[in-house]
Amino acid sequence: MGVDIGELSVKHELELESLGGKTIAFDALNTIFQFLSSIRQQDGTPLSDSNGNVTGHLSGLFYRNAKFIELGIKPVFVFDGKPPSFKKKTIEERQERRDAATVAWKAALEKGDEEQARKYAQASSHLTKEMIAECKELLSAMGIQVIEAPSEGEAQASVMAAEGRVYGTCSQDYDSLLFGCPNLLRNLSVTGRRKLHGRNEWVPIKPHSILLEETLKANGLTRQQLVWIGLLIGNDYEPGVKGIGPKKALKLVKECKTLGQVERGAYDMKGYKFECDIEEIERFFLHPPVVKDIEIVHGEADLKRIGALLCDKHDFSSERVGRTVDLIVKKQTERGVQSTLGQW
Repeated sequence: MGVDIGELSVKHELELESLGGKTIAFDALNTIFQFLSSIRQQDGTPLSDSNGNVTGHLSGLFYRNAKFIELGIKPVFVFDGKPPSFKKKTIEERQERRDAATVAWKAALEKGDEEQARKYAQASSHLTKEMIAECKELLSAMGIQVIEAPSEGEAQASVMAAEGRVYGTCSQDYDSLLFGCPNLLRNLSVTGRRKLHGRNEWVPIKPHSILLEETLKANGLTRQQLVWIGLLIGNDYEPGVKGIGPKKALKLVKECKTLGQVERGAYDMKGYKFECDIEEIERFFLHPPVVKDIEIVHGEADLKRIGALLCDKHDFSSERVGRTVDLIVKKQTERGVQSTLGQW
């Protein structure tokens, strides 16, 4: 979900090749959900192995990261830790939506409506602890650093970018900007095109970057005011005010000097009282719990570990996996990583 401030952000389209040599922190669960949602059959049935275990997330992680490495991009993946207490309601609501989508998916399948089935199937995606553990194992086996955040992964990744330890943060959510990420990179893990909601029309999906300072300057905002906008229009912790979108929120916060004035403005405009302690949420965005000064380490691919997970356990083609690992190793060797690959 996240905060939807896309129309206020200043976007710069880019080519993946331009990121060669850059270290990028990926919001892990956000990225994995993209793969889990999109890598499916036409009717929405997830990609699975011969035992019925879902494997789309592993396929996406492996082949997309192999492409990144081939281009010289150096990914690190940041996983969520313990969510803040005020996210509990959001987590419960997401699970309810997934459950409802699962029911709707099965109903669409029975009717033979593949388009609706695929839409609901994508919305029903869920990750288990076992699936997340396998993702971490695969990334580690590819030589990609796995970082455990104390709380929100995108907050940890954003601070790493602000410290200059990574070039930017990759996430589809704009929350990274509220957490202070100086350079948000979007659409790196998705390709092709997407269908516009309710219309038989498709638009291309292209990677782009959003620079925080440029976006703040273009709108005449401080980062704190950007957080206020996020509170008004809704985010992962507060549903926001119905009827107030980014433009109305922008106008309101520019008239306010304190969070209390924002709260009163929301009540005056829409009669809305915030459900959560918005001062606590503001503090969380501006000063999130993170680990500072994390050392970034780029490792080497381990063919034996990759093969055991993908090929032996989940029926991936050993020939295709082997060719892909060869490309990874070649690039890692070029940047000075000595490879010690065995055979599985």
